[in-house]
Amino acid sequence: MVSSTAYLSLGSNVSPEKNIQFALDQLTKIFGKIDSSSTYQTKSVGFEGSDFLNLVVKINTDLDPAELIRQLHRIEEMTGRVTGTKAFNDRTLDIDVLIYEDLVDLDLNIPRDEILKYGFVLEPLAELDPNGMHPTERITFLELWNMLKENLDASQKI
Repeated sequence: MVSSTAYLSLGSNVSPEKNIQFALDQLTKIFGKIDSSSTYQTKSVGFEGSDFLNLVVKINTDLDPAELIRQLHRIEEMTGRVTGTKAFNDRTLDIDVLIYEDLVDLDLNIPRDEILKYGFVLEPLAELDPNGMHPTERITFLELWNMLKENLDASQKI
């Protein structure tokens, strides 16, 4: 199978330093070399909770998108993540597939709709690949970030 490029968002607000490092270690074991954005500290969205640490990583994978998502859920579960709870709550670890090549798959939410909604997703994505093209918007991540940040409070890079 041909290797595909994917961008993943990582976030945690429960022991975030430990859980993000664990995720990075696991992703490196599975996929080899990964590229990573800076880590951003952001307020929780949609609920009262501790600040999140968020970043985006770029991987190359031979897994198809559905299998990739299953693999990422296994990593989340290894940190004690409980799925099926309300949408906005504390997270030991959240790993989402943002982009998988030029794939558009609404059932898998690829490209992830959060890219266009949240600075904590789009800012590190634009940092990591400013000239990358959004599969449906057909403009670069940096252009999308510049449009979105006019309406947001800036997150803090740490």
